[in-house]
Amino acid sequence: MSAPPESRPVMIYDGACGFCKRWIARWQNWTGTAIDYQPYQRAATNFPEISIDAFRRAVHLVEPDGKITRGAAAVFRSLALSNYLRWPQRAYQSVPGFAAICDAIYATIVAHRDFANRLDLILIGPGTERTSFRLTQQIFLRSLGIIYVIAFISLLVQVDGLIGHEGILPIESFLAAIKSNYGPQRYWLLPTLCWLNSSDQFLHLLCWVGAICGVLATIGIAQLPALVISWVSYLSLVAAGQIFLGYQWDALLLEAGLIAILFAPVHWLASRGNEPSRVILWLLRWLLFRVMFMSGVVKLASGDLSWRGWTALTYHYETQPLPPWTAWYFLQAPLWFQKFSCGVVFLSELIIPFFIFAPRRIRLVAFWEIISFQLLIIITGNYGFFNLLTIALCFCLPDDAFWRWISRRKARAAPPKRASRVRIWVSGAFAVVILAITVPKCLEAFGTAIEWPSPIQDLIQWSEPLESTNSYGLFAVMTTQRPEIIIEGSDDGISWKPYAFKWKAGDVDRRPEFMIPHMPRLDWQMWFAALDAPQPDGWMMAFMSRLLQGSKSVVRLLADNPFPGHPPRYVRAMLYQYHFTDAKTRRETGAWWRREEVGELCELSNRASQ
Repeated sequence: MSAPPESRPVMIYDGACGFCKRWIARWQNWTGTAIDYQPYQRAATNFPEISIDAFRRAVHLVEPDGKITRGAAAVFRSLALSNYLRWPQRAYQSVPGFAAICDAIYATIVAHRDFANRLDLILIGPGTERTSFRLTQQIFLRSLGIIYVIAFISLLVQVDGLIGHEGILPIESFLAAIKSNYGPQRYWLLPTLCWLNSSDQFLHLLCWVGAICGVLATIGIAQLPALVISWVSYLSLVAAGQIFLGYQWDALLLEAGLIAILFAPVHWLASRGNEPSRVILWLLRWLLFRVMFMSGVVKLASGDLSWRGWTALTYHYETQPLPPWTAWYFLQAPLWFQKFSCGVVFLSELIIPFFIFAPRRIRLVAFWEIISFQLLIIITGNYGFFNLLTIALCFCLPDDAFWRWISRRKARAAPPKRASRVRIWVSGAFAVVILAITVPKCLEAFGTAIEWPSPIQDLIQWSEPLESTNSYGLFAVMTTQRPEIIIEGSDDGISWKPYAFKWKAGDVDRRPEFMIPHMPRLDWQMWFAALDAPQPDGWMMAFMSRLLQGSKSVVRLLADNPFPGHPPRYVRAMLYQYHFTDAKTRRETGAWWRREEVGELCELSNRASQ
């Protein structure tokens, strides 16, 4: 048997096959200089013991000691010899049935090489450069940093009125109640730094520190510690925020932020970081999949007739929590357009999410479609930073070649080094834990009654306080009416003046506004309170009591205070039904809304509030 011409292993392939040459070029990116590659048309004379027909049917790997492997075995062997991946060869040698499956797939590709070539060009494209995700990593992390800044600053301007000392639900009282009912486990059940200090100044500090760390992540300095601090700060505020920070976008930011910690470079300067973990990259894609797909699943699983009849959007634009002025125009669209739009929702939430795990070109279809879908939502609704965060998760779908194509940048001369073996193991263990928690939560949405092993159930229960492994799904049941609560004050109990909110519907002539990316949490919560009518929520009673007390922190959450010199003696909550006007009414009156009074929900007086 002839020895290979060089001291390193030689991979011999069909040099006349375009599909083979393209994949060999890609394979070289993974194996580097550890393996030599030669077409059999040039190397066959050195290996007369291998027939030309055998060379045409499979690649052959010839090692310096004369050992020869072919087909799938050669492919996996080359990865192991180059120290790129060892587990495929171990699985091929040890896992029952794995070798047979791999050999069958390899033989099928060889037998249908022309079809495989066309499919490869469609799904992956002609590119052969090394697949890297350094630009992807930085675009996502910096986008996440911007969203952290938005979230913290948006909360900073509201936090006093929501949970401050004179706020609606003071954090001091909340922590005291938790402390009286729980022992040391309260620190895990309610993981917040506010246990150390619950003053208004400390709440401000948490917001400012989180925002500053978001800026650091955005500019690429100390991203890892910055993301850790941002996550801890936001978790502390969410845990302390009670009902005002219990939205799905808060949970999504915490989950994306936790995963991003292991996605961030260890180096203090992002430009000098290593190639990010592919495992963590897939976790981010899994998170995006769950956000999109589960939103579609819950719509169908709920049995809601408006979703099943494709008429949900004939209500949505009017009944969503804080519609902007564009929603009025979309509501005027004909029924066929609303049903078509409903079909777009189902396509975007039930079909396109599976493209997230597809080969490169199909994955880019998901990238463009999901971003377009989120932009449509932004155009017609106010959901704070939720859609922006979903778009940021979409940035994890392309590779660096795509971003270079967008920006017309050239490829780096030398690819960055891979992460350390310790970080690879940590990322793998973290991924196993996240999947063990989130897969059961996804399956629950299908109504499946699965008795999971007790360790998994314990893990799910243990992770709940961190609010970083969540279930998702918005508008499972479409709201078909729009009740609104109008808060009024009076000095004599006869003449009543309304309090004007900054964003929610009130004055029928006021144009609905955009507030993205700000999240006005009191206005949002008023929408939920109206849906719960006629029984007022406890927090709303506390809100009305604060108005009677003239709390400056709470009044600052409103657009107008009809009692600037003194608090009113009476406050009441009136319930109305609101509807967008039609085009004719708006032309004639200029009104955006029409409303009908339902009745009084509750009334408080200074005497009752004391």
